[in-house]
Amino acid sequence: MQQLKKEHFITHFSAENKPAYKVRLDETFAVETFDCYGGKITSESQLRTEVDIPFINPATGPIEIEGVKKGDILCVGIQNIELDEAGVMVLYPGMGALGEEVKETDTRIIRVKDGNIQFNSRLHFPAAPMIGVIGVAPEKGAVLCEIPGDHGGNMDTRWITAGSKLYLPVFHDGALLALGDLHAAMGDGELDGSGVEIGGKVTLQCTKLAGAPAIGMPAVETSQTWFLISSAETLEAAAKK
Repeated sequence: MQQLKKEHFITHFSAENKPAYKVRLDETFAVETFDCYGGKITSESQLRTEVDIPFINPATGPIEIEGVKKGDILCVGIQNIELDEAGVMVLYPGMGALGEEVKETDTRIIRVKDGNIQFNSRLHFPAAPMIGVIGVAPEKGAVLCEIPGDHGGNMDTRWITAGSKLYLPVFHDGALLALGDLHAAMGDGELDGSGVEIGGKVTLQCTKLAGAPAIGMPAVETSQTWFLISSAETLEAAAKK
């Protein structure tokens, strides 16, 4: 099985990015990822406001999927998510939807052991691994890995997890898949700006739907239901779309 290393990554999704890896349709492969900070924060003494991180959400890739053409729908089957031993959470005033309630800047290194998150000496809870950033080259231009769109990107939905299938419209031959920004746990949509940010390794298998009706935006299939992931400048615009 191919092991795709995190040393090759992108900061923008773009058709201008040259493929770092190549896989075949129906091939099972593993992708190593950084956390959203590129592994720059390793100690609780490092505060987010003091650490120089020029970009966030490095996404391993791009990965050319052989046999996938513009107009196809790429199906990414997520078989397994293996997490590193520790993740990080940061906090600072103004961060996220409740940022006005945050009075101090803080960093916490959080251990993940035997499928459980050891938040502190009193609070342990089950890990729920998921992929925050995954997508293909957009139809036009370059899109930061911080931003979601019709190509995928930083969708931050907890349903993109082991056992799910992610469907992405393909805008360019080969798709140019990339992924990163794993979480050991995260509130859906990451509205407060952070989950348990962590690196790891994801095992995937890609297939395609050729000649299927265009979906226009990402879709997720779980064992119980389907989701469409609509991205726009406002909630109202996304809902109408």
